[in-house]
Amino acid sequence: MCKDVQDYLAKLKKELSGSADPALVQDALSDAETHLRTALEEELSNNPGMSENEILAPLVVKYGTPSEVAAAYLAIEPHISPALSHIPRPDTRSFLGKFFGVLAESRAWGAFFYMLLAFITGIIFGGWALLGGIVSASSLIFIIGLPIFGLFLLSIRGIALLEGRIVEALLGVRMPRRPMFLKKGLSWSDRYIALVKDKYSWRALLYAVLLFPLGLIYSTFFILFLAFSLSFIASPVMELFFRIPLDLFGDNVFTPVWLLPLVCAAGIILLPLSLHLAKLVGKIHGQFAKSMLVRK
Repeated sequence: MCKDVQDYLAKLKKELSGSADPALVQDALSDAETHLRTALEEELSNNPGMSENEILAPLVVKYGTPSEVAAAYLAIEPHISPALSHIPRPDTRSFLGKFFGVLAESRAWGAFFYMLLAFITGIIFGGWALLGGIVSASSLIFIIGLPIFGLFLLSIRGIALLEGRIVEALLGVRMPRRPMFLKKGLSWSDRYIALVKDKYSWRALLYAVLLFPLGLIYSTFFILFLAFSLSFIASPVMELFFRIPLDLFGDNVFTPVWLLPLVCAAGIILLPLSLHLAKLVGKIHGQFAKSMLVRK
């Protein structure tokens, strides 16, 4: 028997802890809190003489006990995200098979695309976090600055949710899919205090700020990798047939003919190498995103 909604959520979290991804736990708690509190408020308004404990019991029976809800989420998750729930098998390919096989891996291309997209997301998300943070924090010297700063923090939480969806789609890391629940019926001051006190808001803000330099580094590095690789691969055709020299550092000098096969081979090796590196960086960044954008 649950005493109140918080007790229900604590039991649900205990049931899921250890057997579920933290992002799944956050989604389950958000769904449960949204459903129970909404239903509870509706019932209390219709039955003002009843206590919260009396109303909660039938709601829990209808929604499901913590153990039943946890079991349902664990059973449904592999069907909703089969790629994320897949247990990798041992790779028995040869070294060359593993090295060049990355060209056919969707996860590698997803990570590579994330590194290129990071230029845009870094500028938009990180730029908003920096500029919006400075402007909203400066406005706190005026009364109107309080709601402006609150709206800014809400926008950062929205950015965190959107970035999480991008990370999950391209890097294959399970991220939250539900917005954080905020109690209804609270005064704006109580909601404001809860928003400011929530560590998640500040972790999301820090992540968005860090995404600005990280996005520039990722995109610059991997764009150079891609440019070098493709130019090296195309160098024999471009130089021998179209008479366009391989210009990497501003010197229009033709590559010696005997060296062209080696340059082309270097480009062929550089392309899968960049994908392997993108997978590695994507894995590290995905875990960093999870540590910052999933409620502890």
